[in-house]
Amino acid sequence: MFSFLKKKRLLDNDDCERIVAAIRSVEASTTGEVRVYIESKCRYMDALERAKEIFSSLRMSLTEQHNAVLVYIALDDHQFAIYGDEKAYQQFGGATFWQQAAKRLLHFLKQGKITEGIVSCIQEMGDLLKLHFPFDPTILKNELPDEIVFGK
Repeated sequence: MFSFLKKKRLLDNDDCERIVAAIRSVEASTTGEVRVYIESKCRYMDALERAKEIFSSLRMSLTEQHNAVLVYIALDDHQFAIYGDEKAYQQFGGATFWQQAAKRLLHFLKQGKITEGIVSCIQEMGDLLKLHFPFDPTILKNELPDEIVFGK
């Protein structure tokens, strides 16, 4: 679990559009799926446990190639997690990679650069999705919506 200290900055329409555009750009060159979930409070002490629950509830574990990634942020509680499906987790290098990716996102969040951090994280995940799960013209479906999911 990681936390960040800056006071929250709500996302405006431009921020949301930038994040969705980053998701669409990444997904155009991979069979992988990326989702962003933002809520005010984390129901659990461990943001990673909450991310796992959300990953399941959004049916992200049901993607055909098990290569989905979730970026989870609880703004009021200053918590976040990055969670990848089993194949993505393994292909990206296991725990070490995911911990380093979280530290890079944390760097942005501590500076109050929420949108920039999310977009950077999406791009980083996208680079690895492209490498390990490249676009396949025989799979022409977007399995999950690209929009940001806002919780309570």
